[in-house]
Amino acid sequence: MSLLDRRDFLTTTAVGLASLPATRCKTQLTGEDPLMVRAEFPIISNETFLNTAWIGPIPQVARDAAVKYVDEALMWADGHSQLMQKDMTRNAFAELFGAKPEEVALLFTTADGEAVVTHGLDLKAGDNIVVDALHYVGTFLLYKQLQEEKGIELRIVPETAGRVRLKDFDARIDARTRLVSIAWVSNRNGFRHDLRALTELAHSKGTLVYADAVQALGTFQTNLSELGVDFLCSAAHKWLFSGFGVAPFFIREEHLDHIRPDRYGHGQIAETLTHAGLNPTSEVSGHVGGQGRFPETDFHLRTTAVKYEYSCLAYTNVAQLAATLGLFKKVGLARIAEHITPLAQELRDGIADLGFDTWTPKNNGSPIVSFVHGQDIAHLKRLLKEEAITVSFQEKNDTLMRVSVSMFNNRADVQRLLTLLERIA
Repeated sequence: MSLLDRRDFLTTTAVGLASLPATRCKTQLTGEDPLMVRAEFPIISNETFLNTAWIGPIPQVARDAAVKYVDEALMWADGHSQLMQKDMTRNAFAELFGAKPEEVALLFTTADGEAVVTHGLDLKAGDNIVVDALHYVGTFLLYKQLQEEKGIELRIVPETAGRVRLKDFDARIDARTRLVSIAWVSNRNGFRHDLRALTELAHSKGTLVYADAVQALGTFQTNLSELGVDFLCSAAHKWLFSGFGVAPFFIREEHLDHIRPDRYGHGQIAETLTHAGLNPTSEVSGHVGGQGRFPETDFHLRTTAVKYEYSCLAYTNVAQLAATLGLFKKVGLARIAEHITPLAQELRDGIADLGFDTWTPKNNGSPIVSFVHGQDIAHLKRLLKEEAITVSFQEKNDTLMRVSVSMFNNRADVQRLLTLLERIA
């Protein structure tokens, strides 16, 4: 039996556990640690980390899962445990975010997910894709290339006061629109689309919707089956607090037959129908006696979303993702949103009250806040370093400060940043 059998795996990753390990539950349910998770994140002992929108810190459960996986590899590289791990992670993701396991694949990046979708649509010259101005930069690169290669039209919906309005999507979707692509929560200013309303609009016009959810999943309760979105991809290294190289991809079941994989490999094989061996009648040169080997050439391929998992995965990071999905299940997505959304709103309002030009809309519903700081960037970065506060800077010349509030943050963290900003306002 593998060292990483099913029961041990569940225990290690915390999937399905009723509670976290006792050593990590020392902090009581207070304003200091409302979700009782701060002990899971050792980074808070060194700094005020307000930068999960960049890279999420690894919690203790993810570290433990990775170490256990590597320790097993030291002693016994058991491929069966890897496959079991992958299936359990996929199932845990589907359960947490309201999908069917058959609709979930584990890819490498969000770019992989959008590439699968655009390849499967078989785009033609004259087709158009609608995106919004707050989308991630990689999406613009993808569709600019498709403009050159396939002759599609890229239609960009403008932002207005930090928001992208539904009526502006409506004005740009027509009979030749093949896809609406959005970042569900913008990495630039945290604007959160009403994904259900946008999907209903697009579907009413015969158009499909793809959502980049890398800044969304893990920050509020999500039921993909109810939202109606056709395709969605996230990544594990931000709000899912796992390693790089794992990207859960959702494709609605009804699209599985016509969205073909964009590449092929052994991971898509469900059953091999012919088996390699000696062919006594072969006349392949170089083989004594005229005998040669014939390859495996006939297969049954997978028909669920697993068919997009064309090759091996980053299994250590898959183990980490399984662990953090267990943490999310324990804490609860609704409780996370109830904690971080008001904190982000308090931060946004506090920044506005200090006179800074906020780019994030009021009552936005995401944990990201962006604003124009108007300061000498070297001086500002020095102040932040002195106070051990970590944030991001964006746009040309780092004119925007982007702050993101996570489940391990508290009001003291928010007030610490506001106190610093008050000094320079």
